[in-house]
Amino acid sequence: MLDLAGGWTLSDESGAYVVPFDLPGDGITALHRAGVIPDPYWGRNEYDVRWVSERDWVARRSFAHDGSAADLVIDGLDTVAEVRLNGVLVLSAANAHRRWRVDVAAALHRGDNEIEILFRSPVREAAARQAAMPFYIPYQQVNGPIPHANMLRKQQCDFGWDWNIALGVFGLWGVIQLEPHGPRIGDIIITQAHRAGEAEVTLAIHADGLAEVTATLCGVTQTAPVRAGVARMTLMIADPVLWWPSGLGAQVLHALTVTGAGVSATRKIGLRDMRLVSEPDAAGRSFGVQVNGRAVFARGANWIPADALHGRITQDGVRGLLQSARDANMNMIRVWGGGRYEPDWFYDLCDELGLMVWQDFMFACHLYPSTPEFLAEVDAEVRDVVARISHHACMAVWCGDNELIGALTWFPESRKDRDRYLVNYDRLNRTIEAALHSVLPGANWWPSSPSPGPLAFGDAWHDDSSGDMHFWSVWHEGRDFDHYRDVSPRFCSEFGFQSYPSMQTIRKFAAPEDFNIAAPVMESHQKNGGGNARIAETMFRYFRFPVDFPNFVYLSQVQQGLAIKTAVTHWRSLKPHCQGTLYWQLNDTWPVCSWSGLDHGGNWKLLHHMAQRFFAPVTVVAVPSAEGFALRGINDGPEAVRVTVTARAAAMDGTTRMLAEAAVTLPTDAAVPVLTVARDALGPDEVLAVIWTGDAEGGDVHAPKPWKAYDLLPSGLKAEVYLDVSIWKITISVNALAPFVTVESEVSGRFSTNAVSLLPGHPATITFTPDDASATPGFTFRDLHSATYGG
Repeated sequence: MLDLAGGWTLSDESGAYVVPFDLPGDGITALHRAGVIPDPYWGRNEYDVRWVSERDWVARRSFAHDGSAADLVIDGLDTVAEVRLNGVLVLSAANAHRRWRVDVAAALHRGDNEIEILFRSPVREAAARQAAMPFYIPYQQVNGPIPHANMLRKQQCDFGWDWNIALGVFGLWGVIQLEPHGPRIGDIIITQAHRAGEAEVTLAIHADGLAEVTATLCGVTQTAPVRAGVARMTLMIADPVLWWPSGLGAQVLHALTVTGAGVSATRKIGLRDMRLVSEPDAAGRSFGVQVNGRAVFARGANWIPADALHGRITQDGVRGLLQSARDANMNMIRVWGGGRYEPDWFYDLCDELGLMVWQDFMFACHLYPSTPEFLAEVDAEVRDVVARISHHACMAVWCGDNELIGALTWFPESRKDRDRYLVNYDRLNRTIEAALHSVLPGANWWPSSPSPGPLAFGDAWHDDSSGDMHFWSVWHEGRDFDHYRDVSPRFCSEFGFQSYPSMQTIRKFAAPEDFNIAAPVMESHQKNGGGNARIAETMFRYFRFPVDFPNFVYLSQVQQGLAIKTAVTHWRSLKPHCQGTLYWQLNDTWPVCSWSGLDHGGNWKLLHHMAQRFFAPVTVVAVPSAEGFALRGINDGPEAVRVTVTARAAAMDGTTRMLAEAAVTLPTDAAVPVLTVARDALGPDEVLAVIWTGDAEGGDVHAPKPWKAYDLLPSGLKAEVYLDVSIWKITISVNALAPFVTVESEVSGRFSTNAVSLLPGHPATITFTPDDASATPGFTFRDLHSATYGG
């Protein structure tokens, strides 16, 4: 094998620019490194570099070869591209989501060879393809400052989104190499059937140039002939050691080895029975995931690409993001349909971390063509992707698209001629489903997200009775946080509320003179129309206004956390009627105001710290009503637990008094009532403090009124800071009730917790682990009083 990754040159169609180009990588990053363009993430530079996507570009390199017959193997070629070897056209491609393998024996020379890739302008190609459609195919202009993303099979968010920069990226995000002709083991399609004490593992092994192959798994070995390029066999595994999602058991992965005639391939296999259960019931239609016979409440968030420029994505960076998801007690992520199918190593990480994956196919928010040529490309894409990643234990749900059913109502063309566009959509959706099942019969298929169910085209943004729901009324319609309690979804796969990125992230794109929410730089890093105003308006609703910009940033993150906490805790209290909450969104593609819980680069915003608590497998939540507060216990763990729950009234000076106490066993299959606190049991200046001890421990504070209604007192916060080897320990004490105590540092690293509410006599120790162990961080302390009163 000859690896062609590494140093190439990149030039534009005019010849004005010739720069080094590292592949895999993207053209924008190469031009920035060469000094041709400024950092597109800084200030308002985005608008000055969009010209790059409006040109054709050519990447070239030379290499020596012995001239023997070989295949050119390419993965992640983005997007409309022509590959020439020694001047011979060997590949014309137009799908970044596929793998390519072409025989280039006739074009290879002994000695020096030259390869070049012509990247066509995605802007021009998209426009040309739209013009060639038999009828107009609308795209979501709010999410597409560069038009017609729906014409190209590439990351849809490359053309912009309501959280993403619009750059029309091009390049290569996978391998590019020459592989000599000879025997080869390709994709291995794996299906599992589980019964008491036994796992039946069926393999379809794709192989070239082999008469037979041998497979070994868990000590069981079998040999099968290769017929028509595929060897089929079934391995019976007695007493299998099973794979479980995070929090329910170990993530055991077994080595599957396949050999034949001197070649071999390995896969890491988790033995598990993963099912999507969606059945009609009295309320409508259920929706949930079952693993190894056990219903699993999905706790998690939506995943978008780790960076807007794929050349900047690293395995270590992605591992950090996924580890953060697990550390916040998540057990599922949804790979959203406007990004990309992630590399193999991404799913390896999810297997290892016990993160179930809801996998969208890559169609989002636009309408799409249904021409024979487009559908043939979709069919090939889906077959290729499913063959590549379906063996992973983490794969839980295969979903046809993101919000395409709703998109039928978004455009004047589709509203005027609904039948045409509905049939157009159905052809696409059926092509995806058929391609999936042709490779993986019995796959956990869901037609769209949100969707009430198969062949149902209702409003799953407001109808909470069936299937999965996207609930955006609080953010997009400006409803109050309590509106989350007005719906009872079966599974909510999108909902969210925005905040500003942390100050250390803001400093990466803005100078101090731009630290103002109305500054053009801040507005250019807010891609949702009216988003900054909505953050500020909500702040007026719930809090006294902050004293300065850094405290505005802090308070925006507090209110984001409160919004998502309100939704998650209420919907978890409905278990098993509701079986999952995946908020929008886990991560960011660049430094921006958004719905994420993790800053670009992985820093934990306050939402993520709060998620670590409201996603705890065992928790007690307060459900308000006109009469009072029902405390409900939730246990998503593997076994029943016994806890003692105490409810206390806490005054602003930090004094508390007992209200009620109860000991209860929390089962694993449903949320259960623990005790009730009457509304008039709390005084006008008191909040509800809940503590639970026993097999699980935790606590929470519930404010019946907006925090601005309380006359907070100065907290008298004191902190003792010392270094213990490489970890900084910060012990904080207060003299009065101090909501949302937060520690910040300009040094990058991980705090053990944050946004904690403290009472006198109950100090908290927060640890900080800097990414650079030699760094000496400074710390800034905030709480709700200091943020709004100063001091």
